[in-house]
This record gives sequence, C-alpha cells and structure tokens, in this order.
Amino acid sequence: MTAEVFRTPDERFEDLPGYEFAPNYVAVDGLRLHYLDEGPKTGRPIVCFHGEPSWSYLYRKMIGPFVDAGHRVIVPDYAGFGRSDKPTDGGWYTFDRHSELMTRVLGGLDLREAIVVVQDWGGAIGLRWATENADRVAALSISNTGLFTGRVSKGFMAWRDFAERNPDLPVGFVIQSATATDLPEDIIAAYDAPFPNVESKAGAAQFPLLVPTSEDAPGADVMRGIADELSRWQKPALVAFSDQDQIFPYPKAGQVFCDLVPTAGEQVRIEGASHFLQEDRGEQLAAEVLKHLG
Repeated sequence: MTAEVFRTPDERFEDLPGYEFAPNYVAVDGLRLHYLDEGPKTGRPIVCFHGEPSWSYLYRKMIGPFVDAGHRVIVPDYAGFGRSDKPTDGGWYTFDRHSELMTRVLGGLDLREAIVVVQDWGGAIGLRWATENADRVAALSISNTGLFTGRVSKGFMAWRDFAERNPDLPVGFVIQSATATDLPEDIIAAYDAPFPNVESKAGAAQFPLLVPTSEDAPGADVMRGIADELSRWQKPALVAFSDQDQIFPYPKAGQVFCDLVPTAGEQVRIEGASHFLQEDRGEQLAAEVLKHLG
C-alpha cells in the first residue's frame, strides 16, 4: 500500500483506566492492526465491533463479565482507530476496505459458534461480517445502530456536517456528548489517546462521510443485501437499545431490527444510557447478552 500511515506511540496507551489488556497485532496489507483477545482460547467467542469515533476501549466494562462466564472475547480496532495503524488520507477509508480488513483479521483466529456484538458503525461492519461468515456465527447482539441504506435524519446530517468541517475531530468531546453520564477527565483522555494529532484522526473524521445519504450512494446496495440476509436469519438474536440515544432513538430504531430479524423477539430497553451504552451501562448490556445468547 502507498498511503502514509501514522502509528500511535505505545506510551499513549499506558495506564488507561480500566484497560489492562495485552495488545495483539496482525499485519494486513502493510498495516499493523490491533485486537484484544481475552479469556480462554477454548471458550465460545464473543466478537465486539466498535463504532465511531470510539475504539476497543469502549468495551472494557463488558470484557470482564464475558470472560468470567467462560467466553473468549475478541475486540478489534479498525484501521484508523485505537492501537491499529492509521492511514492519514481520508480518501483511503471505505466501507468495503474496513470490512475486508476485519474479515482478514478475524479469519486468522479460527472462530466458531461466535456471538457478534455490534453498535453504531460496528453494526454495518459487524453484521456484514456475520452474514458473510454465517458458518462461524451462532448469535447476534444488536445495539444503537441502523441499516445504512440511504435514508438519514436531519440530526445525522448535522453530525456529518460537523465532522466534515472539523477534521481535527475532538474525539473525547464527541464521546462525552453522546453519553448519559459525566465522564471523568481520565476517561475522556483515554478515548483521545489514539489520536494525538489531526493526521491520526483521518479515519475518525471520514466515517460520517461514508454513510450513504441516498439510495444509490456507495455502500447502500451492500447494506440492502445485509438486510436481506438478516430477514432470513434463523439463529438467536438480541436487540437491545438504550432509552436516551438521540441518534438511534428508542424504541423506533431498535424496532426496525425486531421487525426484520425473525428471531429477534421483543426489544430490550437499556435504561439510563445514551448512544454509547457500553460506556453508560456496559455491565448491564453484558448481562443481557449472556442472559439471551450465552
């Protein structure tokens, strides 16, 4: 690959609160990509897909309960996020490229009977991986996400406009603005840790621009295909949305998946949480995943 790449210095990840996990790396197309791999290797895997502009730090409250229940927990950082390498050209990032890289990272881990946990952009990437690798997936947990087929809200367009005008995206501020609780400064700093300069934020700034805003925009056809696959999904599925998310409002946004996925059943309400429910109510979401799917 020819894109310039920024690699966040390792010391940026030292002593982050609640994040005492060993890094794992795999080389793909000249990039060093990072993932967490916690718990017994023989445990049933749970694969967690983060969204925008977060990284694997978002799942720290859920990893412990999953491991305590005997699971192997995999949490990758996309290219441009977390401890993964970060191409500095925003145009390098596409939905297809994110998906392909995750397929190659996870393909080397011999995952079977996996539970896939998704939120935000992790819905598009994670549900695509799940439907394209259905022989490796046994269950889905879907939270605070949508099917990006070309229809977007005014609220999303405002966020897209903000990201387009602010390539030096204030990541910690964005996370704080979409949580229901006041985050301590060290937690906000932990979300900022992978992104010390504007060059490191190219992937984070690009994600909002990748959401299809019309039915013929790039990626919309792929998402329609994912929706079609989900409409025939016969394995267990949990739909759990928080009640204070302004981006994917409860109960309407979650009901889309309840109506689409034959096995979804009734939507679970996560009370007192905003968009980043893993931060607000991570332990509760983990308990629901284990109760319904574990």
